[in-house]
Amino acid sequence: MTRKTKILQVLPSLNVEDVPHSRIQLAKFLVQSGYDSYVLSNGGNMRETLEKAGVKHFNLPVHKKDLFSFRTISKIRSLLLKEQFDLIHVRSRIPTWLVYKALKQIPPDNRPKLVTTFNGYYSIDEFSETIIKGDAIICPSKSVRNFILDHFAFTKKKDLNVIHKGVDSKKLPYGFEPNSKWLQQWTDESDSFKDKFKITLPGRISSRKGLHDFLHIFYYLKKDGLPIHGLIIGSVDSQKENYYSRLKSDIRRLGLTDDISILNDRRDLREIMTVSDLVLSCSIIPEAFNKACLMALSIGVPVIAYSHGILKEQLNTLYPYGMVEANKKSTMRLKIREFYKLKDKPKPNKNDQFTTDCAHKKVLSVYEELLLKSA
Repeated sequence: MTRKTKILQVLPSLNVEDVPHSRIQLAKFLVQSGYDSYVLSNGGNMRETLEKAGVKHFNLPVHKKDLFSFRTISKIRSLLLKEQFDLIHVRSRIPTWLVYKALKQIPPDNRPKLVTTFNGYYSIDEFSETIIKGDAIICPSKSVRNFILDHFAFTKKKDLNVIHKGVDSKKLPYGFEPNSKWLQQWTDESDSFKDKFKITLPGRISSRKGLHDFLHIFYYLKKDGLPIHGLIIGSVDSQKENYYSRLKSDIRRLGLTDDISILNDRRDLREIMTVSDLVLSCSIIPEAFNKACLMALSIGVPVIAYSHGILKEQLNTLYPYGMVEANKKSTMRLKIREFYKLKDKPKPNKNDQFTTDCAHKKVLSVYEELLLKSA
């Protein structure tokens, strides 16, 4: 009987709030594609889901670096020698550092291939440099690839693969419509602004998300006479409570209390975006991924955003009309005003590129190409 190729993903944890669902889906996808799929993590509430799908799990504290890390490195080395994986894929900085240290203790001819993902605009330090030492490196956007090339000179000869993160096209079909029960609940909840032009800004409550840019833009759109209502939707981290208080205070100071609703974290973001006239992103720094805006574009809701980072790539493909020069509040305001006045408002293109299915196939292609080279 032919031995199946053994692929190990290393994740910090399997808690649903910590690990992107796409990582779990990839582990399942590998099983469905005929591979032996394994995950090494610190454990969590998604473990049972993985194991039911035929994915084997190993539990080690790979989520942290501390005085006992040398023990973890030794245990990882023992695991690799015992299981003889063909390929390892690591994404986060600390797990990558731990795995790399363990691999260095194994003779080169007996090491599995190492694939790493450089997830964002990391600080330039030892942990980031370790990610670049993979046999193949995955970048979630062209802008992250350019960041690596700009800050790590030795990567020019490296295999840098741009694979965009995506969303589940089955859960986010173009033209998605909420069910009647949800629509009735929303009608009751939104009665005070049901006739307004609704502008939604999704994302965690953070200064980086440009919430004060949003307030500035919104204030002057009201001055322009637009009948608008704003929806800020996002979770509040305990470390952001002071910023959250200042945000609410500034909403009151600008006289926008009746014009902006803060809905905090919602499980029905998809549904709320379908009843929104427009979705915005005012992130003041480039992002490696923006799931909320991609969700909106995927179901056919227009997005206007500062055009940098991954949003520049998403909008250029799916909705070029929505591109605004980064951090230009006046330009954003004029674009929204123009969009409001349009009789035939442009709609996003169908999303066939930024999907989890597409990403998984491309990741598997990287694996197979790397394994073929070592055969």
